[in-house]
Amino acid sequence: MAQQGEGSLQAPTRHPLGWQEDNFWERDLLNEELERVYDVCHGCRRCVSLCDAFPTLFDLVDESETMEVDGVEKSDFFDVVEQCYLCDLCYLTKCPYVPPHEWNIDFPHLMLRAKAQKFKADGGSFRDNLLTSTDRMGKALTTIPLVDVTANALNKNKLFRNALETTLGVHADAPLPEYHHKTLRKQFSAPLKSATPLGRTTGKVALYATCYGNYNTPDLGQDFAHVFAHNDIHIELVPKEACCGMPKLELGDLDSVNALKEKNIPVLAKLVDQGFDLIAPIPSCVLMYKQELPLMYPNDPEVIKVKNAFFDPFEYLFLRHKEGGLKLDFKEALGEVSYQVACHLRVQNIGNKTRDILNLVNDTDVLTIERCSGHDGTYAVKEETRAKSVKIAKPVVRFVDTKQAKHFASDCPMAAVHIANLSESVDLAAHPMTLLRKAYGL
Repeated sequence: MAQQGEGSLQAPTRHPLGWQEDNFWERDLLNEELERVYDVCHGCRRCVSLCDAFPTLFDLVDESETMEVDGVEKSDFFDVVEQCYLCDLCYLTKCPYVPPHEWNIDFPHLMLRAKAQKFKADGGSFRDNLLTSTDRMGKALTTIPLVDVTANALNKNKLFRNALETTLGVHADAPLPEYHHKTLRKQFSAPLKSATPLGRTTGKVALYATCYGNYNTPDLGQDFAHVFAHNDIHIELVPKEACCGMPKLELGDLDSVNALKEKNIPVLAKLVDQGFDLIAPIPSCVLMYKQELPLMYPNDPEVIKVKNAFFDPFEYLFLRHKEGGLKLDFKEALGEVSYQVACHLRVQNIGNKTRDILNLVNDTDVLTIERCSGHDGTYAVKEETRAKSVKIAKPVVRFVDTKQAKHFASDCPMAAVHIANLSESVDLAAHPMTLLRKAYGL
């Protein structure tokens, strides 16, 4: 029987992306689907507060002659697409028409399809291609000593940043990540531990460092090493890796995503065969392997093998805790912690495991806010979307400044820096794993 009306009592399901099918790349079919979905969104409007994609759509409709989607020029459809950064929250938290509803709305995947068609037709700008080439940028700025120091100094120089905005379109006020010649791969160390399986976990973990974790926050990887080793978990680095592909996915460059998948999946699948579980310090990278690549390659057994072995790090610790395998010998209370839950962590649908673990620390109270930071890859960095990212971040900033907690943390280091930069009360943002290491006194 066909389902009628709004919502569903059934759990939402996600269909494969279908990017290797001919219909995916047909522009007329894309426009038909954009018009169909935009019309549903126009009649619903629940997602207006999530990001600027929906206000952009509703303004286009309201300012058209008909005040309906049929009054919007097809050429303006992509104005909406450009404001979507694939956070997936509309699908997970707001839309009542996701599959198995008969209307079959998957707004993020429709936006991805449009981005992919645009990229295939026009390519990306020099700036966008550069900003999403995270491996190339990291290697270029960390291979030769002192290049990282020079780059970091320039990124804090107002004259240089103004010139960068004028020539490249990178906003002068947007904080840019620091680079470190002594990368995580050059400094990682962890004591050897005997793997003890507990529940779903093997007790033997390979840390997928990620571009950001390797080049920009190498100390964070050491926090992971100390905390996991303290809990008698064997942890070592994935022997080699390339970017997970999320930046290229957000750009619509699916060929590059495919090339990166071909580099990473064989390495990760081999580790799984050797008994390793997999974790990563960045939620977006975890999501890439748990959701995005499996939806792009639903019939690839190696991709599915990696998916089933990939965990959010605090999800992993919580699974061990449920089996009595997490040490509670904390040496230092954390007090109040304002904690922003990253969007790409929320859409993993695993519950708030970071909060639950930190709340195990004595005299610690985690104050959680589940709102978008507005950073979202390159969105907060680009000149044309910086102001919108700041607007999206305002509820989080207001929460943090009102609470005046002892610590501010987010699982996404980029989101944390973005919020800290806008906040009047935060001097230094922390990763929750850094706070956990601090609590253990390691």
